[in-house]
Amino acid sequence: MAKDEFNTGFKLVGTRPNRPDGLDKVTGRARYGADMTMPGMLWGAVVRSPHAHARIKKIDASKALALDGVKAVVTRADFPTGLTGEDWNLQENSMAGDVALYDGHAVAAVAATSALLAQDAAALIEVEYEVLPHVIDVDDAIKPDAPAIRPGSADHSVPEGFPANVVRYIDYGHGDLEAGFAAADLVMEKTYLTEATHQGYIEPQACVGQLGADGKGEMWVCTQGHWFIRQMCSAILGLEVAQLRITASEIGGGFGGKTMVFMEPLSLALSKKAGGRPVKLVMNRAEVLRATGPTASASMDVKIGMTRDGRMTAGKAVFRMQGGAFPGAPVDSALDCAFANYDMPAVYHEGFDVLANRPKAAAYRAPGSPMAAFAVESLVDEMCRELGLDPIDTRLKNAAREGTKASYGPTYNKIGLVETLEAVKSHPNYAEPLGPNQGRGVASGFWFNYNGDTAVSMAIAEDGTAQVSVGTPDIGGSRASLAMMVGETLGVPYEHVRVNVVETGALGINEPTHGSRATFATGKAAVVATEQAIAEMCRRAAAEWDIDPDAVEWIDGSAQPAGPNAGKFPPMKIGEIAGKMSTTGGPIAGHYEGFPDGVGVSFGTHVVDVEVDPETGHTKILRYLVAQDAGRAIHPAYVEGQFQGGAVQGIGWALNEEYVYGEDGRLQNATFLDYRVPVASDLPKIDTVIVEVPNPGHPYGVRGVGETGIAPPLPAIANAVAAATGQRLRHLPMTPVKVLEAIQAGQDG
Repeated sequence: MAKDEFNTGFKLVGTRPNRPDGLDKVTGRARYGADMTMPGMLWGAVVRSPHAHARIKKIDASKALALDGVKAVVTRADFPTGLTGEDWNLQENSMAGDVALYDGHAVAAVAATSALLAQDAAALIEVEYEVLPHVIDVDDAIKPDAPAIRPGSADHSVPEGFPANVVRYIDYGHGDLEAGFAAADLVMEKTYLTEATHQGYIEPQACVGQLGADGKGEMWVCTQGHWFIRQMCSAILGLEVAQLRITASEIGGGFGGKTMVFMEPLSLALSKKAGGRPVKLVMNRAEVLRATGPTASASMDVKIGMTRDGRMTAGKAVFRMQGGAFPGAPVDSALDCAFANYDMPAVYHEGFDVLANRPKAAAYRAPGSPMAAFAVESLVDEMCRELGLDPIDTRLKNAAREGTKASYGPTYNKIGLVETLEAVKSHPNYAEPLGPNQGRGVASGFWFNYNGDTAVSMAIAEDGTAQVSVGTPDIGGSRASLAMMVGETLGVPYEHVRVNVVETGALGINEPTHGSRATFATGKAAVVATEQAIAEMCRRAAAEWDIDPDAVEWIDGSAQPAGPNAGKFPPMKIGEIAGKMSTTGGPIAGHYEGFPDGVGVSFGTHVVDVEVDPETGHTKILRYLVAQDAGRAIHPAYVEGQFQGGAVQGIGWALNEEYVYGEDGRLQNATFLDYRVPVASDLPKIDTVIVEVPNPGHPYGVRGVGETGIAPPLPAIANAVAAATGQRLRHLPMTPVKVLEAIQAGQDG
């Protein structure tokens, strides 16, 4: 049941107004990363390593620089030295130093007066390499004979004697694990594998950067977080942070992949070397796939104990994940998510962050959770089948509830996992009859909600309308949801609130639109800022009425006496107060700068029906159902879109998508012709159920919804394929070739 079907007294929250930026986007007026041009602008191109691992012996740019119109070439020699930690990792990933660490690693960049000239010049830059041994697979990377990618890069967590490519080690848990397994009637342990996948955003990375000799610079960039871009570029280039101003363009998709820098620092470095002229860099699709961050690949061992009646007694997860040639695989969040759905008396988690000759991993919608869900939820399904148990009833029996000690440590507040399980169990899809070669799969998933540094300003205009300045780029409809919450709080129509995503010089620090935080954190901040403005308008009305400000209340966009004892004054509408604010004390505004508390985690449950062709191994999705706890759906249409989008990306991950490397360590499928994302003909109608268990930490009950939805599809589809074929596939993606081989192996057996 969607939110607007049982609106609980709100005028705006829970309705479905048109998006405020819709006209701009359908008419082409919205400007994306590649739409910016500046006077005197140059074009950039990047030279990338054709080797998975190679020492850079010499770079000769003389032929490129001899071309008329080539204005600058930069290599690592043009960057500051002495960086450490993550700043060094980011600099090294943006431009290789002594060694190119993956196919596609940038080794030089050129700026010229046209895009074609820049590309021609880049082709003339000669690089001499010494090819080194490489390793691509995460399990191969921790073998004793694996080439060490970056010796000495392990942090303090890695015990002495571990393989050289393990750079971070995690272990934690609670309860008596051995006693838990001893109490079980069935103990199963299996290994599951997932391949790296890319976020697949339609808009490639693009930016225009300008940096003068005085250290002052500007940048226009498609990003999920321009304050992060400012901090990272400043660190990489040795700039004072406040001297760099970043403006976020509209964004054509991100899903976590546009939260870090890749080629952005190169535009600034080229600009500085070209005398301060702006430099534009736009990636092509092959560059996006070869050189920006996909998610990690994973190898996971999971062990669970269960009694005959379906009670889980203990769980153990050992995850190995590669984050490319740099630390940062999401193994920590994957482990946190692994058993988060369940109330288990004993759990143990062990994780290995492993280097491989691949591009630096980036976030991808609930980073780590889809892999963890695939492993754990697949094993739960296998155990239910072994014991003859209903998969939903078993999950209900073990479901985390309010007061449950989470597997990763804290105690849950009010949560809605049980409600999502009950919602799918009662849905018509779950009772739909299945035919030959068809199967049904069930799985649940989890993701956190994040807060982060947040600054918001809300100003009342002279006519009583409101302008809200925020620092979180709109990647999923946040302008609409923020306008709705501000309008609801202020008591004005939705159309009377304009939300502007402003540049870094206009507000204090804002973390990116990531971690499912925009509607939660920026929304909460906007409500607080609005309440400040309301308090000021009540004070202005009180002064005019010559009564105490505490005797004034705000109702439906007007200041009113709080009761008969406060006096008989007609309501003073917001437009009236705003119209004379210059003579009653000046501008009226509210602000928030802080770290909003009260985050609320999110759970979801998916049910999928598939049909597998026994002659080809092709898997067709027949029906798909998503039920997820949104806390409260501010704009139900956007919430449903997030649910459906997560499901679609999960379908691609489960059935088609993977990075394919050759023996030489080069990426073989660096276009959308070969890297196969789902298209409309691959998909059924995706049904959604918005569950609402309001988060008490948010004024409107919001939980983050953008990430949870990508976790359940992987195991749900794997469970459905197992039901349809009688064969269990534990290595994603389940391509037709793999499915057919499994069917034939089962028949031969």
